[in-house]
Amino acid sequence: MRKPMIAGNWKMNKTIPQAVEFTKELVGLTTGTKAEVVLCPAFTTLPAVVEAARGTNIAVGAQNLHWEESGAFTGEISAVMLKDTGCRYVLVGHSERRQYFGEIDETVNKKVKAALKYELLPIICVGETLQQREAGSTEQLVGNQIKAALEGLDAETVSKLIVAYEPVWAIGTGKTASDTDAQKVIAYIRSVIQTQVGVYAEAVRILYGGSVKPANITGLMSQPDIDGALVGGASLEAASFAGIIQGV
Repeated sequence: MRKPMIAGNWKMNKTIPQAVEFTKELVGLTTGTKAEVVLCPAFTTLPAVVEAARGTNIAVGAQNLHWEESGAFTGEISAVMLKDTGCRYVLVGHSERRQYFGEIDETVNKKVKAALKYELLPIICVGETLQQREAGSTEQLVGNQIKAALEGLDAETVSKLIVAYEPVWAIGTGKTASDTDAQKVIAYIRSVIQTQVGVYAEAVRILYGGSVKPANITGLMSQPDIDGALVGGASLEAASFAGIIQGV
């Protein structure tokens, strides 16, 4: 039985005081939820959010990492540094990292392995642009992203990972894939994983990300292969994010 997960990606938002206030407010709004809740704040706020969430049902993740442990990589952060803050999760391969910062499938795989080495669980992001979708290449593209991300990992390790399908055309646009469209792609993702690790694919949690709101979470979660959501804009306001969590 896969436990639902709702993860909030704050992107480049919130100061330390704002992040702490939000976390404390969210704790009060989500007591007793059956979903695992993850907050992914900016690097500067990670220790404060970890402390504010201590002893609650909220886990903390980072938004990115470098694949090396240390070195001359100005502006980067390593898995060992993230582990030191108290993080449990880390986003890898988010579409904005791919689009704006040159993330490629090879570096995604390196980052996944670096995270696992320090017992961080990667949330591996995959997805297609509108142009790619209209060209009918969604499955080929997403399948290749998944295969590359999991290269060199054994079946038991893969079973513990989280994948987030984020159609790029639905991020921050107000457009959302229909419940059945999201299910179709996510079921395909699971089938690709199954070709690599067999029955272990049934344990992999696969989230949907793309303009998720309280109004559409119930429909998405009614689909058999959708195990939760990676939430962007709606995770920046506690009541809105709590509404999504309560809709699981």
